[in-house]
Amino acid sequence: MRPRLIHIGFCFLLLITGSIRCKQAFEPPAIEAPNRYLVVDGFINIGTGTVTAISLNRTRNLGADTTAGFPELNARAAIVGSQGATYSLTDIAGTGIYTSAPLTLDTTQQYRIIITTSDGRKYASDPVPCKPTPPIDSLFWRQPDDFTVYVNTHDPTGKTRYYRYDYSETWEHDAEVTADYSVAGGMIVPVDSSNQKFRCWTTAPSTNVSLATSTRLAQDIINAFPITTIFNGDTKMTIAYSILVRQYALTEDAYNYWLLIQKTTDALGTLFDLQPTQLMGNIHCITDPSEPVIGFLSASTVQQQRIFVYHSNLNSWKDEQLIYGCDSLSIPVNPMNPLIYNYPDTFYAPWYFEPPGYLVLGSRFCIDCTLFGGINQRPSYWPF
Repeated sequence: MRPRLIHIGFCFLLLITGSIRCKQAFEPPAIEAPNRYLVVDGFINIGTGTVTAISLNRTRNLGADTTAGFPELNARAAIVGSQGATYSLTDIAGTGIYTSAPLTLDTTQQYRIIITTSDGRKYASDPVPCKPTPPIDSLFWRQPDDFTVYVNTHDPTGKTRYYRYDYSETWEHDAEVTADYSVAGGMIVPVDSSNQKFRCWTTAPSTNVSLATSTRLAQDIINAFPITTIFNGDTKMTIAYSILVRQYALTEDAYNYWLLIQKTTDALGTLFDLQPTQLMGNIHCITDPSEPVIGFLSASTVQQQRIFVYHSNLNSWKDEQLIYGCDSLSIPVNPMNPLIYNYPDTFYAPWYFEPPGYLVLGSRFCIDCTLFGGINQRPSYWPF
């Protein structure tokens, strides 16, 4: 019986090793497909003297090494009214964001967008009606533990019913210590508002799709709709935080489209991913009707409101603990010119002068807030 058992065992080993050798990474066709579908993101702003901005991008595949889309450059785009009036959109900055001049459109008309790409392909949206957006009644926050921003609104005419929200948030993050001096052109210079690295501000747009509807209510009211939540301990709330919330009125078709986008991007991550389901928008390729186009054009006003929150307003916020040391060292200054700076270790930066004839250096992580992102110029809307 032993030879038979050995034979069976040898065959079993062959099966195992053979299966290991045959294993290969499976790359679904969606990952490798060369498709670059047009993504049209934006809306026609029908407010008085307002600018319309439309972003044109191409989708990225699931295996791409970027989280953004690919800007569609050198296209021609225009808003066209139902009575034939045409308003050009221009990609001034070469970013794929096409903007109009300040416009005051006739809200009794319908509007569409027409696009011709640099390779001659033509796209057009369906005509859409103009929908005024009611004002935001209030923007507020609550913090039993985590921090959540809410919005209230209503339409006394009962004609809105469908709403979309996005936002831009800004937070201040300061360095651990304030340096009296900076470096410019190899020389030590005093710190002022133009070169300070102690106070920084980071601004970021929302990345999620937020939708609300009052269709199940007798009145057109949105009450305490959550816009975003920041978890306790997040460094956004270390000093001061601001959020600008924008509100848009939607048609029912637009709402249903964005609802599908919401479900899709929650699974994949961004609008520019290759979508796993067909998104039936209102923008079409005229050159090739079979080519998918991602986007839904709307025409509305936009209402917005901003709030500020300070760390002192919060309840038991978990402050971040430093994970690096704010160490310092002293070096002798150049006796010929004490303002010459050529210390080779870039981990350190000038902090202050110490008599007699020494310059104290500090860790840049403790002195330079720009190392953690953002800008060191105070935003115009910042209150202090």
